[in-house]
Amino acid sequence: MATKAATGKKRMTQSEVINHFSESTGMKRAQVKEFFEELSTLAAREVKSNGEFVLPGFGKLVKSERKAREGRNPATGETIQIPAKTTLKFRVGKSMKDTVLPKK
Repeated sequence: MATKAATGKKRMTQSEVINHFSESTGMKRAQVKEFFEELSTLAAREVKSNGEFVLPGFGKLVKSERKAREGRNPATGETIQIPAKTTLKFRVGKSMKDTVLPKK
């Protein structure tokens, strides 16, 4: 897997993403920023109440329960109990996956 340093490319910053959408849609930067904030709020509310939020064309955020398990302290090698917990996962949609990682 190529890393950011190996490819010489850097990821887009939040400001660059907002600028891109502002230029491509004709919306003001403040409107684009407000849109993303509202999308984030909606996603959080939906995951909290329904356990998932679908973002068409991208994938979905899913609340997931992780079971309690046994692990090891890497410093001492001692066996420890890792408690159960709730996590949040993003599952990439098939169309996005096929676009980014085309089949050979």
